[in-house]
Amino acid sequence: MKIATWNINSIRARGERMLAWLKEHQPDVLCLQELKCTDEQFPMLDVQAAGYRAEVFGQKTYNGVAIVSKHAITDVTRGLNDGVEDDHARLIAGTVQGIRIYSLYAPNGQEVGSPAYQYKLQWYDRLGALLKAKHQPTDSVVLCGDFNVAPQDIDVWNVPLFAGQTLFTEPEKAALKRLAESLALTDVYRKVHPEPGKYSWWDYRMLGFPKNHGLRIDHHWVTASVAARVNAAEIDREARKGKLPSDHAPVWVQLSEAT
Repeated sequence: MKIATWNINSIRARGERMLAWLKEHQPDVLCLQELKCTDEQFPMLDVQAAGYRAEVFGQKTYNGVAIVSKHAITDVTRGLNDGVEDDHARLIAGTVQGIRIYSLYAPNGQEVGSPAYQYKLQWYDRLGALLKAKHQPTDSVVLCGDFNVAPQDIDVWNVPLFAGQTLFTEPEKAALKRLAESLALTDVYRKVHPEPGKYSWWDYRMLGFPKNHGLRIDHHWVTASVAARVNAAEIDREARKGKLPSDHAPVWVQLSEAT
């Protein structure tokens, strides 16, 4: 089972890229973030023609997440549903072949200390509370998407440059750690690839991609039963090339059959 995640940075601008990637790579599941479209604007007919189905949680202009799958998606939920007033379309979940899959687009945080930064930290803790309420560490769960946090020094191209900057501050890393601890989750890409120089996002400016001046902020965090099945994981740098790409590359993990 191949589960991919991709911050597409506008499905209306890059829908053809997404469809071409589905055709070439044939993932079982593709989690999408930053759709920047309403549910009605999502290219559902094109996705179905490609042999997939989709569940969408869209929002005009901003945010938006989806789960695209070759297989049935059941028990779909949208949002954190924790009673907190929040109109951001940042989380969708569904069950695919016995695995509970979350596609998430974590808040960026903007400036350190800003209301957006505080919202980000609170959002992480709200998500952790949701996971604790809904699951046990023995469940099969995959959280994938744009986490907007680089967890370790190895996940940034220049540690002194990013130290204390949004996406790499200690409170953000601590929030991600608390989230992982809520279900004893493993960052499985890093389990497969402990080497440096592996990033999933590059700034459009300053030749960030050609110079590989990037960050690894797109992840799969999974429970132990899923981690035990992971036999491959890759960042598809090729999908970041060409005309008008997303600033993120797709990231995928491959699972062996359940025993």
